[in-house]
Amino acid sequence: MSIVIRDVREHELDSVLALNNNAGLAILPLDAARLRHFYENAEYFRVAERDGNLAGFLVGFGSDNQHDSCNFAWFRERYPKFFYIDRIVVASRRRGGGVGRAFYADAQSYAELRYPQMACEVFLDHGADAALLFHGSFGFREVGQNLMPDVDVRASMLLKDLCSYEWVRKTYGDNLPDAPWVGKPRVVAAGQQATGT
Repeated sequence: MSIVIRDVREHELDSVLALNNNAGLAILPLDAARLRHFYENAEYFRVAERDGNLAGFLVGFGSDNQHDSCNFAWFRERYPKFFYIDRIVVASRRRGGGVGRAFYADAQSYAELRYPQMACEVFLDHGADAALLFHGSFGFREVGQNLMPDVDVRASMLLKDLCSYEWVRKTYGDNLPDAPWVGKPRVVAAGQQATGT
């Protein structure tokens, strides 16, 4: 019953879309075009497999990306360099089984080599205590709130300092070792970045 975190594959997008749109009020719905946009532009787009089945996904963007989320823009106005978790979805039958923790461990391992902070938000209007506790247990703190104008949802804006970032920058700069666990940014558009692992 191990959890495997890996880059999403194009043929899985329909399953990812269904997972997202069955997640409930804590996640905004997606359409196929928006999901395709994530697939083509996200720096980090990984899925979790458990027992050979899709158990969830996480989508993330670096602060230099031209992501059009109002929450991403909120962070960008206030912080110069960060890794933004746009959304994490865990299949309802897998919640509480460690999939979310595995995603956050993987995302942090990726981000702390490249960014000094990790950012995300939790919607406050639909019973957020479990999500806030989950994020707090990973060291996130609220740095403000944002009222999302298009959907009239209030979000708690969360930030986590990544303590390894400074040491990695001083030791390696932009020349990270070629090790499988380091991972590489996904190919997000023709010729932009190296293929992820």
